[in-house]
Amino acid sequence: MKFVELTIPGALRVIPERLEDSRGWFARTYDEEAFRARALPTQWPHHNGSWNRRRGTLRGLHGVKPQFREDKLVRCVRGRIWDVLVDMRSDSPAFLRWEAVELSGANSVALYVPSGVFHGFQTLEDDSEVLYLMSDPYIPEAASGASWNDPKLAISWPLSEPFLSERDRSYALL
Repeated sequence: MKFVELTIPGALRVIPERLEDSRGWFARTYDEEAFRARALPTQWPHHNGSWNRRRGTLRGLHGVKPQFREDKLVRCVRGRIWDVLVDMRSDSPAFLRWEAVELSGANSVALYVPSGVFHGFQTLEDDSEVLYLMSDPYIPEAASGASWNDPKLAISWPLSEPFLSERDRSYALL
């Protein structure tokens, strides 16, 4: 398992090392000791999944209010997504900067999203499925979000006219 730092401080690409043979491949997608050695969470009390029927579905940008914590480990297990992280930590040198990584069932890459960094994704294929491991239990009053198309963020989404929930469509501009 390799950890590759992103430009957003604390955010990581987690790349499993595959052992391949004629049957296919095997890879460890999580290693508690490797996470502990990097001072990352090792307890993930909530595991969430989302299945996305159609290409262009956009979920996010989601995070929690500053007084709460919520680290995520996100992996696409089927299909392909354009995964976007936005640094919402006002004391970060990357404040309001975004970064995107393509995750897919084929590449098995995961993203570690530290608390204070908002997360969203757009599906690049029909029938895309995403698995999220959450460091803290969901607290409804902690939930926060930002508008996916906020001009202050100027995120470059790959597909125009995304399919959004009313909740995600209603987030205010910064």
